[in-house]
Amino acid sequence: MCCLTPVLALALVLGAPWQALHGAPLAELSGDHDFQLFLHKNLEFTRKIRGDVAALQRAVCDTFQLCTEEELQLVQPDPHLVQAPLDQCHKRGFQAEVCFTQIRAGLHAYHDSLGAVLRLLPNHTTLVETLQLDAANLSSNIQQQMEDLGLDTVTLPAEQRSPPPTFSGPFQQQVGGFFILANFQRFLETAYRALRHLARL
Repeated sequence: MCCLTPVLALALVLGAPWQALHGAPLAELSGDHDFQLFLHKNLEFTRKIRGDVAALQRAVCDTFQLCTEEELQLVQPDPHLVQAPLDQCHKRGFQAEVCFTQIRAGLHAYHDSLGAVLRLLPNHTTLVETLQLDAANLSSNIQQQMEDLGLDTVTLPAEQRSPPPTFSGPFQQQVGGFFILANFQRFLETAYRALRHLARL
C-alpha cells in the first residue's frame, strides 16, 4: 500500500473504534517529521495538563471532601455545566477538521469554566491560571498544525470568551467546581487517546 499523508492517516486512525486500534496497526505513515513531532510534543503537553487538573481535583477533595462522582450522584450542578463533545474523534464518519475543531472548542470552553474553579480555590490561583494558559496554548498548537496540514480552521478569539458559570450558593459552587474538573479530565483523556494512537502508527 502506498504511503499515507498525515491527514489521511488521521482520518483512518480516529475513524476506527478504539478497540480495533490496539490489535491492528494501520498502514505506515509517510514519515512526516513535523507531524510526528507535533504529536509527541502535544502528548507530553496534554499529560502535563491532565496532571494539573488532577492536582486541582485533589485540592477540591481535601478542601471540601468532594472526592468521587459516586458521592454526588443525586446532586445536579447548577447551572448546567460544559461537557464538550469529542464524538467526531472516534467515529467512522470522521473528518479531521471537525475532530480538531471539537478539541479546540472544548479547550476554549473549559478555559472559561475554570474561572469558577479560580473563585472556589483562591489558594491555588497560580495553578488554575497556569492551567488556563496551557489550555489556550494547546488549542493554539492544534490550530497551527491544522493550518500546516491545510485543514480549515475556525478562529476562537480570546475576546469572545464566555463568563464562568455562577452558582446559587456555596455548596453548589463546590459541586460545580468538582464537575468542571471531572468533565475536563474526561475530555483530556479522550483527546490524549486520539493523539497517542496517531503517534503509535
